[in-house]
Amino acid sequence: MANTAYTPAKVWTPEQPSGGKFSNINRPVSGQTHDKTLPEGKHNFQLHSLATPNGVKVTIMFEELLDLGIAEAEYDAYPVDISKGEQFSSGFVDINPNSKIPALFDKQNNQRVFESGSILLYLAERFGHFLSSDLKIKTDTYNWLFWQMGSAPFLGGGFGHFYAYAPEKYEYPINRYAMEVKRQLHLLDSHLESNEYMAGAEYSIADMAIWPWYGVLVQGKLYEAGEYLDVQSYTHLQRWTEQINARPAVKRGKMVNRAWGNPAGQLIERHDASDFTQRTRDKLGDA
Repeated sequence: MANTAYTPAKVWTPEQPSGGKFSNINRPVSGQTHDKTLPEGKHNFQLHSLATPNGVKVTIMFEELLDLGIAEAEYDAYPVDISKGEQFSSGFVDINPNSKIPALFDKQNNQRVFESGSILLYLAERFGHFLSSDLKIKTDTYNWLFWQMGSAPFLGGGFGHFYAYAPEKYEYPINRYAMEVKRQLHLLDSHLESNEYMAGAEYSIADMAIWPWYGVLVQGKLYEAGEYLDVQSYTHLQRWTEQINARPAVKRGKMVNRAWGNPAGQLIERHDASDFTQRTRDKLGDA
């Protein structure tokens, strides 16, 4: 369909539904829409999330900490159905006034933590792992972590929306955001040509932040846009993607709060390491 001209009104008003997959929950104000108490499990860390890229960052971090033998990192993870507006409940808004997943509550410190990058930093500093004490390496980690936080909206809300979710496909926005995503992929590929991980030789929270977006994209599993974006041409990014994907904690983390796709790759709620049954572990490679 050809693009049509649009003349903005002098003052914008939400007179018509915005359209698209999540139009029923889009609104121009913040805050709760209904009263509902969040469920609470036995562990100190209570995560309310979904296995979108931003949610997967955090579950990977928790599983990596547990793989280091840090029992204090055990957590309960409850799914939040954003298509039904569960992120606007009073309980969720108390933890995250921005009503976006993931949202974390640390009962021991009576501390709410929201925004996925903030959660990664909080857990890294809380437990002293995946964030180097060396100032140069730490700064490089911050550089790439905040790069991801600023760049992913062009991939998600930009390219992903207009390519996969918008009610109509228009050439201009798809081309505009595809151009930017290709630039980002080239940047990552060039960086990883001479670096094993994003911050150099050390696996860090920067890798955990970037992989669920860009690693999954080059696997062809994000928006089913792999062929369109020619992701196979980014060989260094492919190498890094496969390296991260092979980590056991990553295999587990991407399952948590996932309610779609291959049933073998789903763990809708997570309350204990034993939730990953042997039967599930045997099928992780198929997820």
